[in-house]
Amino acid sequence: MNSELPPSLESFYQFCAQKRLMGTRCKSCGEILAPPRSLCPKCGSTDVEWTEFKGTGKLLTYSVIHVAPSTFQSLAPYAVGIVLLTEGARLPGMIRVTPEDLRIGLALKVAFDLITSEKWPSWARYYFVRADSP
Repeated sequence: MNSELPPSLESFYQFCAQKRLMGTRCKSCGEILAPPRSLCPKCGSTDVEWTEFKGTGKLLTYSVIHVAPSTFQSLAPYAVGIVLLTEGARLPGMIRVTPEDLRIGLALKVAFDLITSEKWPSWARYYFVRADSP
């Protein structure tokens, strides 16, 4: 897989299958975008390139889901939130931390599930765990 892929969600999840957290960077203004976009919301440029993230950040906000859709019922209760990545982008995702340990500012790192199934989405998935997790 190379960085010549179009900046799309499908490409983003193909990188996740390689355990790589990727986003785009606007070549015009330097804005970092996650999930990736082909159009910079800051300056309107379409001159973007792939950039690889360290996969670390801090929890900005979260919600604990107790009543989940059928696809996620086995995970309930679970948290979803927005993580401010080290590079400055804000990325939503599932937070796999016990609800009692959740707090704004919690240091997190990305992890990946390489699950594929017949159900949507069948792509590899990313989620966040405590930064001090093994």
